[in-house]
Amino acid sequence: MSQTVDRALSILPLLAEGPANLEQVAQRLGVHKSTALRLLRTLHAHGMVHRQQDQRYRLGARLFALAQQAAEGLDIRETAHPHLVALNELCGHTVHLAVYEEGEVVYIDKIESRYPVRMYSRIGKPVAITVAAVAKLLLAGLPEPERRSVAERLDYPAYTSRSAPNAAAYLKELAAVREQGWATDFGGHEESINCIGAPVHGVDGRVVAACSISAPNVVVTADDLRALLPLLRRTAEAISADYCGTTPPPEPPDPRTEVTE
Repeated sequence: MSQTVDRALSILPLLAEGPANLEQVAQRLGVHKSTALRLLRTLHAHGMVHRQQDQRYRLGARLFALAQQAAEGLDIRETAHPHLVALNELCGHTVHLAVYEEGEVVYIDKIESRYPVRMYSRIGKPVAITVAAVAKLLLAGLPEPERRSVAERLDYPAYTSRSAPNAAAYLKELAAVREQGWATDFGGHEESINCIGAPVHGVDGRVVAACSISAPNVVVTADDLRALLPLLRRTAEAISADYCGTTPPPEPPDPRTEVTE
């Protein structure tokens, strides 16, 4: 990267901290005022910075417009899919990606298990919101007032003896999920199916999606599935990094070498 471009780009995070005058910008960049002024004028001409009446500079509206446009163009399913495929190849079990839309949690991607026993879940189908691991993650990521409001409006079917019985119990579980950063569904929807989930975060830290590994207990025990949590969480972190355009975490290790939580 050329020195001029590097210096110009360095101004943006500086102004993200708050408005700054020419002298402050020059000092932070370690350049003469004339150089800082030339860079600021170029950024101003492109709408990336704005000069206020007090002669201080702040980030420009054009920059926010570009950020919004880029965010709207992001496709979480497209971003996540190669990571989900890689996760499926490592663990062999069914992998899902889900989002929260208009009061429902819906699967938007699925990679089938390599084992003969398959899951009946379908892309586009709402999940059992009071028990599914992905639903717990997505609702736990909501602001507290919204989370409580949603939970209190839900019905609580007794799918199994492990299903959440009421809003109070569900909210307590959501609080634990929010704190620990992962979720499980061990027989809450179907006695024979276990699931673990991890959140995918957007630029602002919100939970924008959730991915999961699911398997029948005739294929893998709940304890063995839980042992895959570190691998799943690293996958979710990698998806988040790609989605946000940040540095990805280290490659997930082989699950056979993972330490259980």
